Amino acid sequence: MSPYRRPGRPGAHPAPGSRRVPLHDDHRRTFPQLAPATGEDGRFAATWWGNAWVEALEDMALDPARLARGRAYAGRGLVDAITVTPGRVTAYVHGSRPRPYRTEIRLRVLADDDWERFLDAAAARPDHIAALLDKDVPQALAGVAALLPSPGDLVPDCSCPDDGYPCKHVAALCYQAARLLDEDPFVLFLMRGRGEQEILAALSHRNAARSAAETTAAPPPMPTVPARDVVPAEPASRRPPQASPPPSARALAAPAPAAPAAQAQVPQAQAPETAPSAPASSAPAPRAPVLPVLPALPPPQAAPAHPGRPPAYPEDPDAPDPLALELLATEAAARAHAFLTTGHDPVAALTPWQDAVRLAAAHPGSGLTASTRALYRDLAAALDRTPADLARAVAAWRQGGLAGLAVLEEPWDPPAGPFDRARPALTAADFPHFRPWRNRLSTPALQLRYGRDGLWYGYESDPGREDWWPRGTPDADPVGALADLLGR
Repeated sequence: MSPYRRPGRPGAHPAPGSRRVPLHDDHRRTFPQLAPATGEDGRFAATWWGNAWVEALEDMALDPARLARGRAYAGRGLVDAITVTPGRVTAYVHGSRPRPYRTEIRLRVLADDDWERFLDAAAARPDHIAALLDKDVPQALAGVAALLPSPGDLVPDCSCPDDGYPCKHVAALCYQAARLLDEDPFVLFLMRGRGEQEILAALSHRNAARSAAETTAAPPPMPTVPARDVVPAEPASRRPPQASPPPSARALAAPAPAAPAAQAQVPQAQAPETAPSAPASSAPAPRAPVLPVLPALPPPQAAPAHPGRPPAYPEDPDAPDPLALELLATEAAARAHAFLTTGHDPVAALTPWQDAVRLAAAHPGSGLTASTRALYRDLAAALDRTPADLARAVAAWRQGGLAGLAVLEEPWDPPAGPFDRARPALTAADFPHFRPWRNRLSTPALQLRYGRDGLWYGYESDPGREDWWPRGTPDADPVGALADLLGR
């Protein structure tokens, strides 16, 4: 088979009984040949993880001259398409001969326990999930499972006759691989053994399990009353008797007696006499209906702690979009619950941005599934924000609602009082290194923000990044908020 021909492509003839490799295989990615590097500074990586990859290469090199030639090969675009599979990076690199050399870099894949620790750490913090979806790798998350190679992790191999360690062809492949890592850190994850869709599915499963654990139990059934107890059968003795015609009707129905001959002749002008009728007082009064005695109504059922979640709507080409239906149902449940418990509409006074954050926060998940990624993308684009901005705001809304979102976005100068007493309280609790700025107390990795509602809100960031994300439960006591933030 030609070295440029991939299984499953036209012209490839797999052996009998072999399985054709699908183009969407999550454990195999092939990247087209990269254009020559045009950076003025000669750097092949801009991200910290890309530079860590380059440092691992340069630390293992025994000959700086071969590294320099490999850098020149990469800069001239002499590396063909790069294929990445778990534990292996492969490409053909052109050299001084007409036939390119098959070049390979091998590295260790992570064990299942390492991946479990990595996924648990990523799912535990919404900022880590948002960073991964934004093609970013937090340093704290990468250190959980030793994702980045260290000196000695990279094992070079090349078909060229050069016995350098590494040869210039392997060095060129490493430099070009750093450019791939810069564009998509999931390439690094694939090198370590897991594909992008596999990782996102695992994070989505953990996120769904976390959401399910927060869901309240189903409400108890409402009390009922049997119909026979509400409308009892009426005894026959109380039924009204058959009505008899009144005396006036009997008199009219009976044959009239013969009139005397003298009275038989009635003058034309004389009006005939009306028939005699019974006095009104002698007519029977109408009977009032007999109503049964109803039991007392059951007490009203207590409102649930949280609004319910809608069912899953199946895909149907003739039906509305399932995501739109789910959003409408979730929205209706949330507003009905607010009306029931507070008596006012929580949406009427919100700005478009606040309403978008509320809608995204009401939808389960953190932008991991395809539907929620589309939701976050569309809501953020409609308001000229990024999905990461929306994910951070959703975390703040879930932390404290509208007040939590205000704490995220609006620094302010609190009056003297609780804010001034917070630092001595933290110092007494052996947390002396918080520095104040407006309504915030910060360390390199932890932060407490004082809200206008009198509560302290916890925030967390990787050291040195100043990328603060809401975390924990608000508390009127700064020490309590910090203890919840630290999981104590």
